[in-house]
Amino acid sequence: MDIQARLDEIDELGLTRRMRLVSGPQGPRVVLDGKPVLLLCSNNYLGLADHPRVREAAADAAMRWGVGAGASRLVSGTMTVHRRLEDALAAFKDREATVLYGSGYLANIGVVSALAGRGEVVFSDELNHASLIDGCRLARAETVVYRHNDVEHLAWCMQQAGRRGSVVVTDSVFSMDGDVAPLAEIVELAQRNGVRTVVDEAHGTGCVGPGGRGAVADAGLEHEVDVVVGTLGKALGAYGAFAACDAQMARFLTNTSRSLIFSTAPPPPAVAGALAALELLIEQPRMVSKLQANADVMRTELAAEGFEVAGSTTQIVPLIVGDAALAMRVCEAAIERGVFAQAIRPPTVPEGTSRLRLALMASHTKAELREAAQALGRAALHAGFRPGAGVPLAAAQNGNPTRPPFDSVAA
Repeated sequence: MDIQARLDEIDELGLTRRMRLVSGPQGPRVVLDGKPVLLLCSNNYLGLADHPRVREAAADAAMRWGVGAGASRLVSGTMTVHRRLEDALAAFKDREATVLYGSGYLANIGVVSALAGRGEVVFSDELNHASLIDGCRLARAETVVYRHNDVEHLAWCMQQAGRRGSVVVTDSVFSMDGDVAPLAEIVELAQRNGVRTVVDEAHGTGCVGPGGRGAVADAGLEHEVDVVVGTLGKALGAYGAFAACDAQMARFLTNTSRSLIFSTAPPPPAVAGALAALELLIEQPRMVSKLQANADVMRTELAAEGFEVAGSTTQIVPLIVGDAALAMRVCEAAIERGVFAQAIRPPTVPEGTSRLRLALMASHTKAELREAAQALGRAALHAGFRPGAGVPLAAAQNGNPTRPPFDSVAA
């Protein structure tokens, strides 16, 4: 491969990426590359990443257990703090057990590849996160991609697979569109066909459902979904992930999930920080309703500016622009006006559906969100995009029917 030629091609397509530097903690306002901005693209949904209790718990854990775990979970890497968090998460998710992983990516590739074997079929929503997609790739099973949230298409796919169906995998809250999977229908269909279900609650845990227990709990399916994957790095403000399941499944994953077996255990400070964040969430469930209220305010204010926001029902609000270069111009114009909302372009989203992905926090104020919506409206016009004239969300979700089902949705 000619690396420079590939870089030139990426640049010509308007898809060049760079790392922006944030100074200070992940709060509602940060200093971005030296400029103060309102942060609207962090997954620190409950504002817990810099909460004093979370910081103190992480610091105390570093002094008590050290910075690193030193080994994999199955060697000497499982420490007291890991077991405490696993027990707390199992109780929170109302499951028999949880298994901690180093990251959400490791959890998804490890769970999916462990549950699907040669000769079997995995059913995957076309807009699933890249980690689920890569889990399908690593599994030795055949992967069938069903249309986004289309239960009828999923039923047809299962019928075609016959007895080979093994597992259906889906996000609960889709990270780029902010919509929620029809979990009750998916689970009922899977059970009828003898297929297991894996639901990724990365953007659901701490954000939706009773007490922030996620979309699975909101649908009353805690004991119906085989594995619920969750992250510690978003609403819980730390780093790492977990798989919540029954005791038998936990034993199975411990013995077969390669990304668990062959990875160093999560660092004690991150685990202790996540445990403190979970305790705060349980003590203060109003944070979840505050987050949901902020998302509603943002949608109302953006609609007043002419943006199409009808497809989102959660803390994630996409502003579909369409063209990748135009999305970047809107992003840069917004930063100049004091608002950081990252432009998301292919291959993370389908061609022609580039967008600004807004992520709300419970720690934002309503006044900040009103000002942000107005700034985004001005930024869009300055960049040459008229709000309301972009790609409708339904078209963004359907994508291009001819595109490769996996290469179009990457992290």
